[in-house]
Amino acid sequence: METYSIHKNAMVAPRKARMTLDLIRAKSVSEARAILATTNTKSSRLISKVLESAVANAVNNFNAKEADLRVSECMVNPGIVLKRMKMASHGRTARNDHRTSHIVVKVSDGKVGA
Repeated sequence: METYSIHKNAMVAPRKARMTLDLIRAKSVSEARAILATTNTKSSRLISKVLESAVANAVNNFNAKEADLRVSECMVNPGIVLKRMKMASHGRTARNDHRTSHIVVKVSDGKVGA
């Protein structure tokens, strides 16, 4: 059985969040928690919240054992781009893009659910 959790429009660039997600892909939940706790980035704090939500979904909705859960799939997709303007040289303006992410974490215990 596989459960997932999504954080939409997270205020972190997708490229930066992917670097942190690559660290926890295909790891057990306890190992992923330890990696995220020791990684000092904004994306690691956001990803750990999504991971905890996915684990809570599996435990509460499907009576899965937390010790059996593994991160089966995790991905970051680009979200909306907030477009801002900043002053540039010679009286012009330049665009400053604030990129957002959709963070998806799926956990599975390896069993086929009904």
